[in-house]
Amino acid sequence: MEFLNVVVAAAVGFGLGAAWYGLLAGPWVKASGVEVDADGKPKGGMSPMIFALSFVIQLIVAGMMRHIFALSGIDTIGAGLIAGLGIGLFFITPWIALNNMYAMRPKLLTVIDGGYATVSCAAVGLVLALF
Repeated sequence: MEFLNVVVAAAVGFGLGAAWYGLLAGPWVKASGVEVDADGKPKGGMSPMIFALSFVIQLIVAGMMRHIFALSGIDTIGAGLIAGLGIGLFFITPWIALNNMYAMRPKLLTVIDGGYATVSCAAVGLVLALF
């Protein structure tokens, strides 16, 4: 049952990513510097492998979060939400900021990517605590 919990949590995080970046595609493309074609779409398109690997990465994050939650005794919805929020806001977002800072990327890219990490981890934490 724990594996199913992780898969559902990863699917929620993946779905939030689709919505987040669907809404913020224009600003993200501009901030990231990704080359676009005449239609404004990233050159070369997105391969299905990128989406498959993205889901695998979501599984890894959700699985590790579940492990940390189990070791920490996080088993209520509120605790799962707050712990997930903290992981996204205080672990993942600063790492994104560090990478973007050294790559001299726009701050907006950190806001977009860090915002997604924070919202997604909060949702994953909520789902993990539901089961």
